[in-house]
Amino acid sequence: MSNIVSPSKGTTPQGVVGEEEASRWVRGMFGRIAGHYDLLNHLLSFNLDKRWRRRTVERVAEILQRPNARALDLCCGTGDVLLSLEKEQKGAFVLGSDFCHPMLVEAQHKIAARKLRSPLFEADALALPLGTNSLDLITVAFGFRNLANYRHGLEELLRVLKPGGVLAILEFSQPVNPVFAALYGFFSTRVLPFVGGMISGSREAYSYLPESIRKFPGAEELALQMKSAGYVSVEFERLTFGAVALHLGRK
Repeated sequence: MSNIVSPSKGTTPQGVVGEEEASRWVRGMFGRIAGHYDLLNHLLSFNLDKRWRRRTVERVAEILQRPNARALDLCCGTGDVLLSLEKEQKGAFVLGSDFCHPMLVEAQHKIAARKLRSPLFEADALALPLGTNSLDLITVAFGFRNLANYRHGLEELLRVLKPGGVLAILEFSQPVNPVFAALYGFFSTRVLPFVGGMISGSREAYSYLPESIRKFPGAEELALQMKSAGYVSVEFERLTFGAVALHLGRK
């Protein structure tokens, strides 16, 4: 069953009031865990996060083959999807953006180590410094649910997409199998905060994670919100029994 969420609603960290304060809280939280982010992603997902990201890149690879295509990995974090997009491109220009500076520093280290060319820029996803109709592809992996306003985010991404351009959102969701959902719930509320907090030094961050997933729209509801915001040919696929969903929408 999907979580019915108001289209204008965004992330709501506990004790935080208003979109501006929510945005500051999320930026600070990710800044504190940036150095441990990759390790914990792989450890706490049992390396499934690599498969999820790989599937996302597979679904949009055709766009990256187009000469002079422009792609943006938004909320790029430490750059895992960005690097995969760059690897798949055949003449496309790939950008990365995040609003958390320490995450971009980690991403830049990876880009430099691989001698790649993907430029990075720091920006809020709700107010991108990009022209209207300027991108062929936008990917957002595990960052969309952290936006302070989902509807505003969808509209801003639609603005910068070219007609025919594609938005791909890879995000945590709610498992559909009741047995797996129970196991997933126990792991995310008990194990994840303990292990994540012990390694990163920020239990608060890894307590926020399952709570943000619980509050985020289910796969069907997010698809409806995308259609309501103006996207067409909206589709989604569930991964790992529905723990993650990959949404695609076209301008």
